[in-house]
Amino acid sequence: MQQVKALTTGMFYTYLKERNTYSNEIMQCIEKSLEHLLHYGTTMNRPGMLLGKIQSGKTRTFIGLSGLAMDNGYDVIIVLTKGTRALARQTLQRLYQEFEGIEDEDVLQIHDIMSMPNNLIEYELQQKQMIVVKKETNNLKRLEEVLSVSYPALATKKTLVIDDEADFASIGFSKTKREVTEINVIAGQIDRLRRNLADVSFLQVTATPYSLYLQPDTLKVDGSSKVFQPVKPAFTELVPVPNEYIGGKYYFEESEAGDSISSHIYEPINEDELMALKKQDRRRFKLEEALHSNKISSLRNSIIHFVVGGVMRRIQQKQQGRRMNKYSFIIHTEQAKLSHEWQETIILEIKRQLQQAADDQPKLLLNLIRASFENMKKSLMMLGGDIPSFAEVQFESLWALQKDHLLISKVNSETDINQLLDNTGQLKLRAPLNIFIGGQILDRGITIANLIGFYYGRNPRRFQQDTVLQHSRMYGFRPKEDLAVTRFYTTKEIYHVMRKIYEFDTGLRKAFEQGGQDQGVVFIQQDQQNEIIPCSPNKLLLSKTTTLRSYKRMLPVGFQTRYKTYISQTIDKLDRAIGASGKADGVAFLIRLDNAKKIIRTIAKTFDDNTDSSWDVKAFLASMEYLSQHTDSTYQGHVWCIVKRGRNMSRIRPGSNRYEDAPDTPAGEKGELRIAKQVATDIPALLLLRQNGEEEKGWRGTPFWWPVLVAPKNTKTVVFTSESLHEQD
Repeated sequence: MQQVKALTTGMFYTYLKERNTYSNEIMQCIEKSLEHLLHYGTTMNRPGMLLGKIQSGKTRTFIGLSGLAMDNGYDVIIVLTKGTRALARQTLQRLYQEFEGIEDEDVLQIHDIMSMPNNLIEYELQQKQMIVVKKETNNLKRLEEVLSVSYPALATKKTLVIDDEADFASIGFSKTKREVTEINVIAGQIDRLRRNLADVSFLQVTATPYSLYLQPDTLKVDGSSKVFQPVKPAFTELVPVPNEYIGGKYYFEESEAGDSISSHIYEPINEDELMALKKQDRRRFKLEEALHSNKISSLRNSIIHFVVGGVMRRIQQKQQGRRMNKYSFIIHTEQAKLSHEWQETIILEIKRQLQQAADDQPKLLLNLIRASFENMKKSLMMLGGDIPSFAEVQFESLWALQKDHLLISKVNSETDINQLLDNTGQLKLRAPLNIFIGGQILDRGITIANLIGFYYGRNPRRFQQDTVLQHSRMYGFRPKEDLAVTRFYTTKEIYHVMRKIYEFDTGLRKAFEQGGQDQGVVFIQQDQQNEIIPCSPNKLLLSKTTTLRSYKRMLPVGFQTRYKTYISQTIDKLDRAIGASGKADGVAFLIRLDNAKKIIRTIAKTFDDNTDSSWDVKAFLASMEYLSQHTDSTYQGHVWCIVKRGRNMSRIRPGSNRYEDAPDTPAGEKGELRIAKQVATDIPALLLLRQNGEEEKGWRGTPFWWPVLVAPKNTKTVVFTSESLHEQD
């Protein structure tokens, strides 16, 4: 069937384009998406997908698509939002804002389903209808009532259902107390809605589509003869990401470069601190010691950093003759309301003691402000602009504390939603400096303006990619001047998992760019017989995944060697094995896969298991095997090997609190990574770097080998789950 061409000169789309400065890329996305919807028709189990990034402009894009749809024969637009009053209100306000003016022309009706009148007359029903519906039982029941009882004629009209945050309450399953698998109630209502509309297109909008793409073609509910047709995308359009967008690349890739302001953004926190913030326990932390205790040092520093950073930006804006912004900081570590109350108590006490310290302990307070000032100054200097003097920052920080410019708010109850949100549906910034202690409302969708601090500690036993990504409220559009005073606080473990998630997310998006989901990511696991097989979606645990893509590097980071007494003989054995080729340093040569695996297993024995290492040896070996075996190259079953001796890298990056993670690209040298990329076309390259391991460099005074695996250029995006990896000797 020939692709339908969309009419792009209609009233609604033209009006939206005049109000917005859509880029060519955004317009292309909108128009192609509608053409796909028209082409694919009303296939119930194969809807369209708008795939964006967290806080990257997805709402703006689907509103533009709604306008274009109404110009092309759609009469009813149903927008399904996540089941929070805050997000529903934000979406409704956004629609009013975007269609302001045209709604008064009696061509469009915009409704919240729960306040939709029961006495609409034919004159009103002949207009286009936009209906906002929370994905919540009562809202969906009310929608069924409107379409079947109040206005059944609407159910016969051409309808576009837009499922915003589509992975939330999408077709899925949950376990009851009796461990009987049931269809999620809300998902069932959405499925029934699709089947009861006569002429409907269905569009999903999300930044976290993993549960949708990983669904099988059919699902049979346990104990039932019913076969349920799940929702899987028929096509995927990527929402363009502007250059101004700040996402995972900034936090987890650019931050690795020492010359980037993002290299200062991450501040690690201790696991014990999260436990102290969970509930009141004087054995862990005493409230009266809030200003001195090292049990909550990261939280205390984060609050002072926020005050100083916000003050510095406001001083800069005042000096430039601009309006001074209000700033926000999120603390999101627990779902439990009791935890939020305890955290609020701690932060209010920190605030009180800071205010009191201005009179009782001025030297302590000034030292805290100066430490934060120096922290912010390092990143501000990289921008090259004017930096406020310490005297100015000291005065304004003291003023902000003493005049109560710092507001602390709990965000965990919809009963207070009216005081939490402004007239656009965003979290209201009531003071120059606003700290929000997070609950479920912060999970996704809600926009928080001028965010320069994010203290994150949600640490479940098993990380779910979509959940963690949606918690990432620090993603979005940020001025570079604000980024210079932005800080992100989390544990090293969570940071490591979030980096994996970023890699997975990037791999998925790149796969779509290269040819769509059908030629996209391969999900694999290694079974008990050491064979690579398709990955079962329910085993895809993000704390146990490894993403492989073109030129991806894998290496141990944060490790420490064992002591010289225990490993000297093993190092000698490695020296002989690695040197057996007789090849000069920096020259690539082929070795058999089994020999490469033996070398890696031996290297692993020289590392101290009790140190803070992020090396998953099983995943390293399984990845090397997969990349070596799954190729049509004549070199199948081999890896390229590149050796370099005499390295003297530090364990901790100089001038930083981060572990060194680039032993293959030493400063002032060409680096083996360049050589690896030249040879690794169809099979991987294994870099073996012999480090001196000197004590003054943070090691234990013994040489060791540091391995780096480089995926070949022609790697198809692959996601490993190492949950079930099983190594055989």
